[in-house]
This record gives sequence, structure tokens and C-alpha cells, in this order.
Amino acid sequence: MMEHQEFNAEEVQSKKIMCGIFGILLGGLGIHKFVLGYTSTGLIMLLVSVLSVGILYPVMYVIGLIEGIVYLTKTDRDFYETYIAHEKNWF
Repeated sequence: MMEHQEFNAEEVQSKKIMCGIFGILLGGLGIHKFVLGYTSTGLIMLLVSVLSVGILYPVMYVIGLIEGIVYLTKTDRDFYETYIAHEKNWF
């Protein structure tokens, strides 16, 4: 398990916004997962999209889209607790 950073409202807010935007725009590539430090989860999303020759990209994109919206609708404290402190990988 990765050692998490202390709550810093400014850093958490910028990471939340960046992850939300990447999730909405490039969700199928898993970029938002890499930003959060979830390398294996990001690789899963990226490889499913690429190795399926794009056939499964829409599925990965919908997952990323939902996650991006969820990230942006959470408070900064909730985002920190859920995705940084407790490292929740999916939704």
C-alpha cells in the first residue's frame, strides 16, 4: 500500500479537478488512474482499450466518464479520504 500524503486542500482540489477532467475526456485510456498513482488499474484500462483494438474502448470510456463525474462531485475531503487515503481503485 502506498504511503498517502497529508490533507492539503489546494493539492487535493487540483488533483481532483485534473482526475475528473482526464476521466471525462480520456477515460478509456485510464490517464486519471495514473494521476492518482494507481498504475496497475491504469494499465488495465489502457491495455483493455489498446489490445482490443479499440473495440472495448467505449466500455472503458464509460467507466472513466462515470469516475470523472464522481471525482468532480465529491467534496475535497471526501475525494482525499476515498481516493488518496484509502486508495479506492474503482468508482
